[in-house]
Amino acid sequence: MTGLAARLAGVSASGTMAAAAEAERLRRAGRDVVDLSAGEPDFPTPAHVKAAARAAIDGDFTRYTAVGGIPELREAICARYAEDYGVQVSPEGVVVTAGGKQALFNVALALLDPGDEVITHAPCWPTIPEQVKLMGAVPVLVSTRPEAAFAVDAGAILGAITPRTKAILLNSPCNPTGALIDEQTVATVAEAAARHGIWVIADLCYERLIYDAEVGHNLPRVLFDWHRDRTVLVGSASKTYAMTGWRCGWSIAPRSLTVALGLIQGQSTSHVTSITQKASIAALTGPQDAVAAMRAEYRQRRDAIHAWVTSHPAIRCVKPGGAFYLFPDVSRLLPAAGIDSSAGFAQALLEREQVVLTAGEVFGAPGHLRLSYATSTDRLREGADRILRLATALQPQAPRAPTEAR
Repeated sequence: MTGLAARLAGVSASGTMAAAAEAERLRRAGRDVVDLSAGEPDFPTPAHVKAAARAAIDGDFTRYTAVGGIPELREAICARYAEDYGVQVSPEGVVVTAGGKQALFNVALALLDPGDEVITHAPCWPTIPEQVKLMGAVPVLVSTRPEAAFAVDAGAILGAITPRTKAILLNSPCNPTGALIDEQTVATVAEAAARHGIWVIADLCYERLIYDAEVGHNLPRVLFDWHRDRTVLVGSASKTYAMTGWRCGWSIAPRSLTVALGLIQGQSTSHVTSITQKASIAALTGPQDAVAAMRAEYRQRRDAIHAWVTSHPAIRCVKPGGAFYLFPDVSRLLPAAGIDSSAGFAQALLEREQVVLTAGEVFGAPGHLRLSYATSTDRLREGADRILRLATALQPQAPRAPTEAR
């Protein structure tokens, strides 16, 4: 189509949203769909959070607020980081946004000029490089490997630095792999970034969904210790509190950048919905039992679906340390079946078994699939059965028996 801005020429549509739309289309057609594409919790928003929203409506808290969020919410975000990470954040450094995605977009718009480079690790959430490209900047993807559990290698990140590098963007736990970045790696990256004057942006939207308590993952403290002057933290209520539709995220940044972020938001979306802000205060300051309960349930689901899917000898999969995704490698299934990509496998799975998931090509990882276990164990079992049925049809050999209880 002619007449559109040139900046759109290299930007791709959201593959994850496309998978969700396909699942909805099939459901509306009356098909028994197992949707393993959804990147959102299947739990209800906690009751006390919904009660706070109702109270806000009943109290007529329905007018404009400050662009960056009401003071009480920004203070609640600061208090949460003080309790969880032992870091001191000023409310003046917080901008409340319509989800973590807007926070990342605001930061990209404030920092990036055409030709700047942003280093991040792949496989990655596709929004990250696409937002960089929207700014006319260049995403530089540093690959991680399943043989190393998709761990980010500090040396590889630092080896990608050039005179044009403006920022390094880290995502942990990672969407789509569920991999965690360890504190030493972040410290090494931050120390080098400080020497080069490079910004470090940390997307921590899954930060409360980490399954092994002994894993050191205090990335805010590490980044503040090494590089506070050019660190941006991005967080969200969406995954932690099952509040995806409420649209509440935030950025935490140095004061000078926060002023710019407020300017951008003030001339675009303005503030987050007033009702959402009151609900988010309740989420952040109220009881955290629901977070622990969701995390425990996700852990059980992770262990079950991992055992079921990998019972087929041709499917390999790293068990994730966080988030709620598996990222299995199905490449060994493809050649004998005449399928040339994981996108082709996902399409066959959709057409033959009505299972919806997201092909690895969306995340820059051909041969893989992203499978969300943010759904009930019964539906996960059904989805696993259908995946194994197709896998066995493509490569007829008896799967090993699942090693975990159904």
